[in-house]
Amino acid sequence: MKIENKKTIVVGSGFGGIAAALRLRAKMHDVTLIEKHNDLGGRARVFRKNGFIFDAGPTVITAPYLINELFELFNKDPKNYINITPLDTWYRFVFEDGTNFDYSGNESLMKKQIEKINKEDVKGYEKLVNFTKKIFNKGYMELADVSFDKPFSLMKHFPALLSLKSYKSVYSLVSSYVKNEKLRRILSMHPLLVGGNPFSTTSIYGLILYLEKKWGIHYSMGGTGQIIKGLEQLMIEENIKIIKGVEVNNFVIEKNKIQKIKLSNEKEIYADNIVCNADPPSVYDKLKIKSSLLFSLKRRRMEYSMGLFVYYFGTKKIYKNIKHHTIKFGIKYKEHLEDIFNNKKLNDDISYYLHKATATDKTMAPEGHECFYVLVPVPNNLSGINWSLEGKKMKDLIINKMENDLLPDLRDNIVEDFYLTPDYFEKELNTKYGSGFSIQPKFSQSAYFRFHNKSEICENLFFVGAGTHPGAGIPGVLSSAKVLDKIL
Repeated sequence: MKIENKKTIVVGSGFGGIAAALRLRAKMHDVTLIEKHNDLGGRARVFRKNGFIFDAGPTVITAPYLINELFELFNKDPKNYINITPLDTWYRFVFEDGTNFDYSGNESLMKKQIEKINKEDVKGYEKLVNFTKKIFNKGYMELADVSFDKPFSLMKHFPALLSLKSYKSVYSLVSSYVKNEKLRRILSMHPLLVGGNPFSTTSIYGLILYLEKKWGIHYSMGGTGQIIKGLEQLMIEENIKIIKGVEVNNFVIEKNKIQKIKLSNEKEIYADNIVCNADPPSVYDKLKIKSSLLFSLKRRRMEYSMGLFVYYFGTKKIYKNIKHHTIKFGIKYKEHLEDIFNNKKLNDDISYYLHKATATDKTMAPEGHECFYVLVPVPNNLSGINWSLEGKKMKDLIINKMENDLLPDLRDNIVEDFYLTPDYFEKELNTKYGSGFSIQPKFSQSAYFRFHNKSEICENLFFVGAGTHPGAGIPGVLSSAKVLDKIL
């Protein structure tokens, strides 16, 4: 008697969705991947403009082994599909007083720079790195691919998490070891990479500091989009059906189980299991299914990440002294983050992250040109900000700041540009309130308290991506797909 393979539909083609599709295919599921856009990638889409190639989103590649694993599941050599190369300087931090700090895996150089700023903080830095190693060993190596679907699954780890000072914020943890404010900013900024405020994100996310040191920071030649392209090729080779340009409009549910999905082209597809790489709160808003009072309260109390304003631009001038990743701090830090996360208002004292792809890869721009994007944390759409009015103002502010800080005569040398606001994240990526990273990585919104990988209210619905465990960032969403190995 022939045994039918399980039919699994994966909704959304970000890193989490693609990884889920491949991992389930390796377990012999009959997999169909559905993507509303005409291209794959989700937040990792690619925009092409007159010879410029702009990665839409993630450009900091950490833990590349998680990407390689997806090819190795099928005994394929990743090098035949992608080319990921390490960076020497991970981030250049620039302060308002014009001073720089080059952050890297070179510990000797790191300590020399720290010593110049505050000699007493060298030992504190060493102790911080050692402590984040302990957090990393517990929070990442042990718990990143655990399914926290029952209270006990978290409770048994409470003693260890308390001993790792999980009740502290990342900024508070860093400050207990390092006294200089510049160094505190440099060493506490990592939560912003996954949508969190360093002043409220649980210190467990301090593991990112050590994760970077463990595997380094890398760049994908041809852009992050080349990883998506390589993974798409792998999916085709492994007979995963890919449907593009069609959106999931509705779920047909009977007795707390999704029987089939309805698509925007009016087709219906049956499935044994649904894996959503879509934002959990947005999916739950669509589901017409009764939930418990406890789950309703959980949804209502969730706090969402900040929004993102992303300005993409190409220049006809070569800016030689700009590193691949630059982070420019404004004058204020805590106050600015307070405005973004809590007060939900804009101010002119912005901090920003500048990505210069052509620092490493000249193919990302026409010859003699440069390719950039700049990312600015802004309030999410709970702010009520009218981005059709404020978008142009923010763009002008950013250009003025960069002209003054890093890129002389920038305005006269821009030949191609466009920008995205939280409206894009809400309308095109279906994130609630246009949040850049789904829900915030607070302790009260982590592990069991996050949206579960296996739905709390629907029997055959599963989640991967930023809104579920373990959280945002490429290692996070790839690890969320590894959770499925244990529960599906």
